Amino acid sequence: MVQKKKRNVIVGQSGGPTAAINSSLAGVYRTAIDRGYNKVYGMIHGVQGLMEGRYVDLSDHIQSGLDIELLKRTPSAYLGSCRYKLPEIFESKEIYEKIFDILAKLEIDCFIYIGGNDSMDTIKKLSDYAIISGSDIRFVGCPKTIDNDLALTDHTPGYGSAAKYIGTSVKEIIRDSWSLETSHGQVIIVEVMGRNAGWLTGATALAKGEDCDGPDAIYLPEIPFDMDAFIKKIKALLKTKASIVIAVSEGIRTKDGKYVSDMDKSVEYVDAFGHKQLTGTARYLCNIVSAECGCKTRAIELSTLQRAASHCASRVDILEAYEVGGAAMKAADEGDSGKMVVLERLSDDPYQAGTEVKDVHKIANDERTVPREWISKDGTYVTNEFITYVRPLIQGDVGPIMVDGIPRHLYRPGFQDIL
Repeated sequence: MVQKKKRNVIVGQSGGPTAAINSSLAGVYRTAIDRGYNKVYGMIHGVQGLMEGRYVDLSDHIQSGLDIELLKRTPSAYLGSCRYKLPEIFESKEIYEKIFDILAKLEIDCFIYIGGNDSMDTIKKLSDYAIISGSDIRFVGCPKTIDNDLALTDHTPGYGSAAKYIGTSVKEIIRDSWSLETSHGQVIIVEVMGRNAGWLTGATALAKGEDCDGPDAIYLPEIPFDMDAFIKKIKALLKTKASIVIAVSEGIRTKDGKYVSDMDKSVEYVDAFGHKQLTGTARYLCNIVSAECGCKTRAIELSTLQRAASHCASRVDILEAYEVGGAAMKAADEGDSGKMVVLERLSDDPYQAGTEVKDVHKIANDERTVPREWISKDGTYVTNEFITYVRPLIQGDVGPIMVDGIPRHLYRPGFQDIL
């Protein structure tokens, strides 16, 4: 049998950026070149940009081993991201025809998409259309999300670095809180990303150690938020401590399902996938605490800092992100389609993990949350099982390549103009 000549690969990034997503991009590129593909194209702003004919030849951007190393250490989505929801095939077949016409023009054999839940929905739909239309293009998903909420994988690239930054930052916030004397006490509320999954908020417990007590309470979205119980706990803590640090998820909700962040604002932003923008939870709670307890309060929203902190990246995370990028490319090259690469934990001590591929139809649009048994009985902290799970993922450091005292990122003059 004559083996078909390899042609080209295209890769895109989608969803929220992370400190590790570009390491996966580097892994895809290096593996594609090593496996004999002619060109590796990068979509500008994901599948949305692809439909507008926006893409680049990555060989114009990655020209040396140093460029690969810079890319692995560059935070955010180098190619630009998007939150574009493909319609169902029966709703708008012409959109799929347009995408596949572009892929045919570029002589694409493999389509790799780096992203989270919504990105895997894109892989699912495109791979389904390939079957319907008789296309032999392979579509494979590469996991990425700081939220750590993808199904069937032990964890997701991006989470370890975000957890490391969050644990570090909360420890520094606690240390700072000790330095100022307050006559009526103070309450600091730290708001952490994660939407409906508390993996990131739980990582604030990493601050706890021999030299730090850690946060005084942690509120995850998996447990209904009780405002009365919250205020009661704050008042009890203020009787014994001058300074209190509380961690809350942006997605905490009351028993009736209402986001706390919605309680003090009427204007809501909703993205293409129907996700509300969650922000203002800590600020709202601080206002309530100040009124109820008469103490000083401070709201701290880590926001984009927790997903762009490459200076505090986990070495395990960066290496695994590179590995899953390569594994996604390998899977597509070897004939897989409609799949996503997953990480399987083999042991905790010493920590070891490997890669597999799973059916993306069993992953897309699912949401993996923190198990109830990993949350304390009263719902205000995480258990040792949670800490045992997350601690291996934050190990090691990836030193930035420093120039004039500041980290250097991969950059090509004029590239920002087309993003």
